[in-house]
Order: sequence, then structure tokens, then C-alpha cells
Amino acid sequence: MNILNKPELIQLNAGDSFKIIQITGKAGMGMPLHHSTKEAVVIVQEGTAILHMHDREYQLAKGDYFIIPAHEKHSLLLKTDFKAIGVLPLDSTIEFEQ
Repeated sequence: MNILNKPELIQLNAGDSFKIIQITGKAGMGMPLHHSTKEAVVIVQEGTAILHMHDREYQLAKGDYFIIPAHEKHSLLLKTDFKAIGVLPLDSTIEFEQ
């Protein structure tokens, strides 16, 4: 996984309880092992990726959605150019493993 070329995370909006982030990247990019401090919902808008979690691989493609439990370590490898939306509680943070 090319951890030097991580997908871009941009906060698009925030309300009283939730925030929306956009995740975009090119094929071959990846997010190294990380977790969210609160439960997160990921909705794939374009492309394909592999989510590694629980010693399993989950194939993600346009139209798919996935709920990631709080504090669950996972990584993401983009197979094609990729765009997704993440919905998280406002006080949630994404923390990368050392």
C-alpha cells in the first residue's frame, strides 16, 4: 500500500451532531491502519477499493455503504480512482496507528 499517497479527506459540512467528509484518491493510493473514535458510515460514490478489517477483505464499489464500528482498526486500498462520503459524529476523529 502506498501510504505516502493517502486519499484526501475534506470536511464538506457539519451540523449539530454529525459531520460529512469526502474521501477521494487515485488508483493505488491507500490509507494505512487507522480507526475512528466513533462509529462511521462510508458511502461509495465512484470507483472500487478494498477495506481490510477483522482479518477480512471487503470489496467496495459505487453504491456500496459500510458501517465501521468505533475504534475498529482498518485500512483501505484504492483499486481504481475513488470517491466516497463518510458520515461521523461531530466529535469523532480519525487516528492513524503508529
